[in-house]
Amino acid sequence: MPLSHRHLLKSWGGEDAFCPCSNQAQSRESVLSVCVYLLPLVQTGLLSACCVTELNEPLSNEERNLLSVAYKNVVGARRSSWRVISSIEQKTSADGNEKKIEMVRAYREKIEKELEAVCQDVLSLLDNYLIKNCSETQYESKVFYLKMKGDYYRYLAEVATGEKRATVVESSEKAYSEAHEISKEHMQPTHPIRLGLALNYSVFYYEIQNAPEQACHLAKTAFDDAIAELDTLNEDSYKDSTLIMQLLRDNLTLWTSDQQDDDGGEGNN
Repeated sequence: MPLSHRHLLKSWGGEDAFCPCSNQAQSRESVLSVCVYLLPLVQTGLLSACCVTELNEPLSNEERNLLSVAYKNVVGARRSSWRVISSIEQKTSADGNEKKIEMVRAYREKIEKELEAVCQDVLSLLDNYLIKNCSETQYESKVFYLKMKGDYYRYLAEVATGEKRATVVESSEKAYSEAHEISKEHMQPTHPIRLGLALNYSVFYYEIQNAPEQACHLAKTAFDDAIAELDTLNEDSYKDSTLIMQLLRDNLTLWTSDQQDDDGGEGNN
């Protein structure tokens, strides 16, 4: 039977000393494993920030991916909930039932606060530690973290309005653009991180900036460049790279179709 998060926290030194990065931690791997396991349960930036800062050294590729996936799972649940409740709110508003409208609005705002808290947690971690501690030659890590930064500002843009939205959109664009320039200069077109960046950056253009032509151009360029250099694909990243290329092509097909009938559509990201 799996341990509850409360039991697991106590096993690492009690709830008042919840960080597993204490001297009780037996290895670097155990620290990251427990941090990633606890993140969706505890949902506090203190845990992940403590893990990263106490380790005081760059994360390996595997650790970096684990941290990214853990946060994506947490924020992904909020994004999905927000989309559902926003749809319900629109239908409820049409019905004119004020009590239901207020109840649904309150729940949407609660989800927004949770989503914003997670995003700010990630962005703080990226700015204060992960991006900051990348060396000049750690291009892969720099692109990975800048892509994450663009992603989480994009998630904030999905729920923000007015000046607040304009600010986070600008920040997302800046992070994606910087990552894109570095990836073009230092990474193969078939590299999965470069392809993943192109995928999400193009989704940003399509869904957030409402710029379908730019989105299609970016996605098509990334796909065509990768196709032209398929011989540079290494065996380890073949599956990841080809999967992202398929997503790029799927989005291009969807967006081209949507431009023709003006119905819009949500891309793969």
